[in-house]
Amino acid sequence: MTRYDVIVVGGGVAGSLVAHRLGAHGRRVLVLEAGANEAEADRHDPLSSYLRAVAKTPHPAASWPVMTDLSGTEGTAGTGDSTGTTGTTGTPGYRSVGHLRQDGPLPYASGYVRTNGGTGTIWTGLAPRMLPEDFDTEPFGYGRRWPLTYDELEPHYRAAEEHLGVAADADEQRELLGLRFPDGHVFPMRPLPAARLDRVFAARLDGQRVKDPVALGDVELRVVRTPHARNGVPDPRYDGGRGYVPRGRDGRPDPHSRCVGNASCIPYCPSYAKYTPLKTQGRWGPSVTLRDRSVVSRVLVDGNGRATGVEYRAYDGTVSAAHADVVVLAAHAIENARLLLLSGLAGRSGQLGRNLMDHPVLLTWGLLPEGEDAGSYRGPGSVSGFEGFRTGEARRARAPFRVEFGTWGWIWSKGPVHTDVWHLLAERGLSGRELREALGDRLRRQFTLQFEMEQGADPANRVTLHPTERDALGLPLPLVTYDLDEHVKEGMAAARAVSDQIFALLGAEDHTDYAPAAAWPGRFEHRGRTYGYRGAGHAAGTHIMGDSPGDSVVDPWQRCWDHPGLYAVGCGSMPSVATSNPTLTMAALALRSAERVEADLAARDRPHPITTPVSPPSQ
Repeated sequence: MTRYDVIVVGGGVAGSLVAHRLGAHGRRVLVLEAGANEAEADRHDPLSSYLRAVAKTPHPAASWPVMTDLSGTEGTAGTGDSTGTTGTTGTPGYRSVGHLRQDGPLPYASGYVRTNGGTGTIWTGLAPRMLPEDFDTEPFGYGRRWPLTYDELEPHYRAAEEHLGVAADADEQRELLGLRFPDGHVFPMRPLPAARLDRVFAARLDGQRVKDPVALGDVELRVVRTPHARNGVPDPRYDGGRGYVPRGRDGRPDPHSRCVGNASCIPYCPSYAKYTPLKTQGRWGPSVTLRDRSVVSRVLVDGNGRATGVEYRAYDGTVSAAHADVVVLAAHAIENARLLLLSGLAGRSGQLGRNLMDHPVLLTWGLLPEGEDAGSYRGPGSVSGFEGFRTGEARRARAPFRVEFGTWGWIWSKGPVHTDVWHLLAERGLSGRELREALGDRLRRQFTLQFEMEQGADPANRVTLHPTERDALGLPLPLVTYDLDEHVKEGMAAARAVSDQIFALLGAEDHTDYAPAAAWPGRFEHRGRTYGYRGAGHAAGTHIMGDSPGDSVVDPWQRCWDHPGLYAVGCGSMPSVATSNPTLTMAALALRSAERVEADLAARDRPHPITTPVSPPSQ
C-alpha cells in the first residue's frame, strides 16, 4: 500500500495549486478528483473533448447542479424544496431538482462542476483583489471579521497573480480602488485593451454623478479595467525587470500567447489564454499523482481525531482507501462541507455548513441608441466596470456592489442569440434581408449591467445532508437553505436606481424584465418593485475561518480546529465574500496554506536530537 505525504481532494484551482507547491518540494501528493480527466482522455485537449461530446452532462456518480435543475414558478415565494413542489398564490417561487436540493425562502442560484479542473475550467477569468476594508465589515454593522488582514495576505496575492498570470494596471488599482502594493509593483502583464462598450461608457459617463437613494449620497462614475487571469502583453518591468513569460496550453511557457477575442471563454478558451487549473497541473512535478473518477466519501481519522486518509469510491461503487499524513479538502465550498458532514467531523463550533454566501447578481439590460455600436461578442464577457459602489459608509445602509459591463449581449439575462432570432421571427414576422439587418442592429447595440452584491455571512444560510435523497453512489445529496436579507435587497434597490440613471444618461432603451417566471427562479418583491437575480457561482463560507474553535471551522491557515492534519481550503473558508470575484483570493489563501503544510511536513522530517543520559556523580 502506497502511503502519501498529502492527499488533496479536488483538482480545481485551490487543489491544483496546493499540489503544485508541495510537489515542488518533492512531497508525495495524491490528488483525488471526483470528475473525469478529459485532458487525459483527449491528449490534453479538453476543448476538443467538450466539442465532440454528444451529451454535455455529468456522470451520475459525480453529478453537479446544472441550469435546468432550478426554475421559477408562479407559486409562493420560497416554497421550493427537494421534491420540486411549490404553492400557487401567484407570487414568485421556484423548483429545485437534481444534485443540489433546496428548501429555503429564495434559491441559491449558482452551480458548480465536478470535473478535473473544477469550476475553474469554466470561470470568466476575472481576478480582482479584495479591498482592505473588506476584511472587516463588522464596523459597518454586518458580516464577520477575518482573522487575517489585507496586508498579511498581500504577498500571497502577488504569488497568485504570478501563478495565474494576471493582466492589470497597478497604478489604476492603487489610485481608483485604494489597493496597497509594494513600491514599484507591476502586474505580470499589462491590462487588457478596453472593450468597445468600455470606450462608449467612458466617453458618455466618466465624471457623471448618480444618486444612491438608499445610502442618500451620490457617486461619481469612472470606468475602471478589471484584472484578468488571461494572457495579455507582458510587462517588461515585472520581477525587477526580468519580465514575464505567458503560459499557454498545459501551462507551458508561450511568449506569444494572447487573448485574441474569441468571445467563447466559457467553457474553454480556444487560444488557451485564460488561466485554468489544467495549466497548473501541466506544471506538476513527478511526485504528484492524479486519480480521477474517485469520489471521496469519508475522511479517516484515528482515535485522537487526527486525519489519516480518505475513503473513496469509483464510479462502479468499488470502495478504496488512501492514507497520508495530511489531508487537504479542496472540493468546492458545498462539497467540502458535504464531505465533512458525511464524515461526522469538524462540528464542534456548530458552524460547519453554515454561512453560505454567494454574489447575487442583479442584471439590467438594454440597447444603446440607434446607430451606436456596443461591440457585442468581441472579447471576454466583461473587461471593465464601475468600482465606486464597493466601499465607504454606504455599506451600513445597503450591500456594496461592483458593476461589471456585460459585453456578450443579453446572453446571461435572456439566453443565447437564437432567442433574438426567435423574437424577430415569431413576434415581428421578419425574414430574409429584413431579418438579417434587424438581427445585426439588435445584437450590435445590446449590453448588460451586472451588479454583483456582497452577501454577508448568515448562519441561517447553510448546507446540510438531505434526509432521504441519495446520489448514484448512495451518498446523501447536499441540501441548501438560502435567503437574501434586507441588506442585500436594499443593495439591489440601490443598484436598480443607479441602473435607471445610467440608462437615462446613455439614452438607452431599457429592456429589463424579470419574466417569464420560469427563467427567473431568483425573483422577489421589495418595496413594491420586482427584482430578479442570478448566482455568480461564487460559493463561500461553509467552513468559515476564524480566531477561535468556538465560532469557526478552520483557523487562519485553513486547518480544521478539531482535527490535526486536516485542512479545508477554498472559498468555503472565507468569512466574507466582499464584492470581488473570489478566485484570486482563494488562490492566495491556498498558496498560504501550502506553505503551512510544507512547514508541518518539514517539522515531521526533522531529525530528533539523541540525548545521552547523564549518570549521577558517584558518592
